[in-house]
Amino acid sequence: MSEVRAIRVQCRREFALPDGQGLLTADPRARTLRKVLVSYPEVRHIRPDRISLDGSVDARTIDTVVRFLERQHWLVAAVAVE
Repeated sequence: MSEVRAIRVQCRREFALPDGQGLLTADPRARTLRKVLVSYPEVRHIRPDRISLDGSVDARTIDTVVRFLERQHWLVAAVAVE
């Protein structure tokens, strides 16, 4: 079984847990965001506050996903790689 990496996402107040659904909110923009994220073959699953990636994911892919998330100012307050 391969190692798992994760990107932790802190969402803006209106989307933050527990009342908001974080990355799983019903907002159409979030639905589009999830579709883009799952297009990466290394993405294993998306939870409200994190994206799990296959352990063999390339560092460049992680950087690309992090930069993409950081541009989502309407949803994301902070991003951290675990």
